[in-house]
This record gives sequence, C-alpha cells and structure tokens, in this order.
Amino acid sequence: MLDIVGSFIVGGIVFLMAMRLNAAAVETSTVYHGELKLQRNLTTLVAVMENDFRKIGYCADHKKIPEPSRANLLADSTSYKFLTDLDSNGSLDSVYYYVGGASELTDTPNPRDCYLYRVVNDGTPEGWNLGVTRFRFRYFNALGDTLTFPISEPREVYSMEISIAMETADPIDQEYTNDPSAYEVFWKQIRVASRNLRNR
Repeated sequence: MLDIVGSFIVGGIVFLMAMRLNAAAVETSTVYHGELKLQRNLTTLVAVMENDFRKIGYCADHKKIPEPSRANLLADSTSYKFLTDLDSNGSLDSVYYYVGGASELTDTPNPRDCYLYRVVNDGTPEGWNLGVTRFRFRYFNALGDTLTFPISEPREVYSMEISIAMETADPIDQEYTNDPSAYEVFWKQIRVASRNLRNR
C-alpha cells in the first residue's frame, strides 16, 4: 500500500514538473515571437521613415523649393509635416507623421499603444497598428540649439532627434506591469538632418 501511495506522490510531482516546464516553454515562445514581431515592425517603420526624411526639401524641379527650409511645414513634439518629391517627378508632396491617442486603438489589450499615421498629400489618414507607445521629436536649429515648443517658425528646424518605443500588443500572464520596459523595444535617431536642409 505504501508503494502505491509513494508512486502516486512521485507521479504527481513529476506531472507538476512537466506542467511547469511546459508553461515556461510556452511563455518563452510567446515572449520570443512577440519580440521578433516588434523588431520587424520597428525595422520596417524605421526604413520607411529614413527614406522619407532623407528626402525632406528635395524636388526634381529645384525651382519649386528654392529655399529648402520652407520644406518644414509643422514641427511638434509628436508630429512633423514636410514637403518633398516622393516620386521624383517634379511635383511636391506633403508628408505628415503623427500619433493618435491611446483611446483610439481598441483592437489590442495594451492600454498604451496607439496608431501611427503617415499621411501623404492630405489624403485620408490611415493608422498603422505597430505597437507604438512613444513617438517623440526634438528639433535643433543651425547652431545646434534645442528649439522649444511650441515652434511657431518651422523653418528654423535644421535637424531633429526621433525617439520611438513599441510594446507587444498582448500581455504576458494576461496583464501588463507598471514597467513597460519589460515589453518594449526602443529606437532613437540623434540629429537626423536631410542634406537639403543644410543647403541654406
């Protein structure tokens, strides 16, 4: 009888160990795939932004932007609008980046993520659900001094700093902690400056 009871106890312990190992493996896999998706989203976003921002003030017909600084249309802490020639066809395009409020994005359980918008030529805003939780700009003039908000004269912008943070859409253990760094990836580009803005 003792042998049977002992075997039940040992079997129960082994079963609990197997369950814990399985739960740990599932959590590790979830975290890995979440981080991989975040990294891919961030890489894609950065590639699009770098391509756009490299062209600030560019136009195949240079007469349409005789003064490159006029390409800066709006410069705020969470939004930036500028002129460029996206298709190199000699026609000016406006590009507008901004983030919406966290309350707009109700498709995910993360209370901090929000839509990131990229609007071309005042078209219909379409939000990208990439897990963005922070999207910030800092701007500098030609002397390297930080411009304070609100910036009433966007033409003063010579370079900028961009900070982006993204978090997984789904929580681990069904809840988010107060420490978002456990779930986020972060990217910062310091002193982004288009070649065209330097031609003053």
